[in-house]
Amino acid sequence: HDSAENPRVVSVGTFSKLIGPGVKVGWLQAHPRLLKRMAQVGYVESGGNPVTFSSMALLHFMTSGQLEEHIAHVSSDLSQRCQWLCRHLRELGLEVYEPRGGYFLWVKGQLCIGKEGRDFTISKESCLDYTRLSF
Repeated sequence: HDSAENPRVVSVGTFSKLIGPGVKVGWLQAHPRLLKRMAQVGYVESGGNPVTFSSMALLHFMTSGQLEEHIAHVSSDLSQRCQWLCRHLRELGLEVYEPRGGYFLWVKGQLCIGKEGRDFTISKESCLDYTRLSF
């Protein structure tokens, strides 16, 4: 939440999570007063967008309806991968937190693979006994 009187929050989004890691196009969301100041940055004001070609290709991808098809396909594929990995980890006797989306799941206990929870949390004490795995 941000204050309209003194805005300080900027949200940065990227299409790389929706489409693929090679897509270097994103967006900013913020109070109009903050966006106005950002739009005055030299290369933005001059139209020197470093990803103009990628932006236009992405615009076509979105307006053609292919983005929705892609998201449905990737969501289905990731869901199957997640279910497969969770099933096999549980067969090994591990306690798994099965996510409802995303690219990662959490396994209780420190495994010799993956990243420990403290690297991915604000409260360094809350995830000490978990390992994050990608699927």
